[in-house]
Amino acid sequence: MTTPATPVPKTLSARYFTDPEIYRREVEEFYFRSWICAGRAEQIAEPGQYFLRDVCGESIIVTRDSKRILRAFYNVCRHRGTRMITVSDGNLPGRIQCPYHGWSYGLDGCLMGAPHMDEANFCRQDYPLHAVHSDLWDGHIFINFAERPEPLFQQLGALPQKFANWGMQDLRLERRIVYDVKANWKLLIQNYNECLHCPLLHPALNRLTDYLGADNEPSAPTYVGGAMGFRGGAQTMSVDGSKRRDFLPALTEEERKKVCYYTIYPNLLLSLHPDYMMTHTLWPKAIDRTVISCEFHFHPSEMAKPDFHSDDAIEFWDLTNREDWAIVEQSQAGIQSRAYTPGPYSSREELLHVFDQMIIK
Repeated sequence: MTTPATPVPKTLSARYFTDPEIYRREVEEFYFRSWICAGRAEQIAEPGQYFLRDVCGESIIVTRDSKRILRAFYNVCRHRGTRMITVSDGNLPGRIQCPYHGWSYGLDGCLMGAPHMDEANFCRQDYPLHAVHSDLWDGHIFINFAERPEPLFQQLGALPQKFANWGMQDLRLERRIVYDVKANWKLLIQNYNECLHCPLLHPALNRLTDYLGADNEPSAPTYVGGAMGFRGGAQTMSVDGSKRRDFLPALTEEERKKVCYYTIYPNLLLSLHPDYMMTHTLWPKAIDRTVISCEFHFHPSEMAKPDFHSDDAIEFWDLTNREDWAIVEQSQAGIQSRAYTPGPYSSREELLHVFDQMIIK
């Protein structure tokens, strides 16, 4: 008796990249019911410092109150719904004031003043800003829109312990590059999680690392990833593979010989190098458009040196990013064709199939 052949896993149907209703459901499920990476603690190191984060059309104020507690609020006045802050970042003068009728709120979100609201039945305590849950992991700020979310560290699983030696909270931003990519957010995650395209698409990258040498860990429900070593004498990912900075101080000998590439669903692509950290955060704007913020973080002791250089790493990844974004845009265009049908995954694209199954469920 012949044993039935195992079906070959295939890519997702076109509707997952073209149907506005599926896009709406995905945004609701993954961006409004999960912890998402919103920024870095260093952006709001002091009380009153703030930045705005646009999450699929919702404007969120992220700040610290007078007790230095991390806070996040919808950027919506409780009077008549006006968006209160329009500048992307800055310092608040101890309060958040609506420019329309002057309602003002403390940095803890409590309503402090409401001009002309002298009615006996009006109670300021009934009208605080609508809060969004917020938490920190090793310098990364996460927010969650759910009413009663699970703890952040439940979503992170084993990652805090795994990446502790990189000391991410101690690293500081050197440069941020924002890209506007005409592709669905899922295609960007899929592209990040495989390197079979690297020999053809990334000749500079392929000289530094073996595209078949990924050491992927078993997939978790909330993240996926693995590590890749170097080849050809490379010491880090840079224009020539040379390391122009000291190793991050707490790394072990083994950790100095690899880069960890992890996707923390739904929006953080975390790339930990021996001498710096690169992050991408994904911000869907439409079913076929995603804004990506790519940041490069280095150790402050290195940044303080008079001969500090970062362009070798930043130029390398900017080139690689642009190569990726161009091919992903071509993927989006092809999937939109009436000729597209799901194609077979290879055995080395297992992480992509696991991600697809999570999307379908």
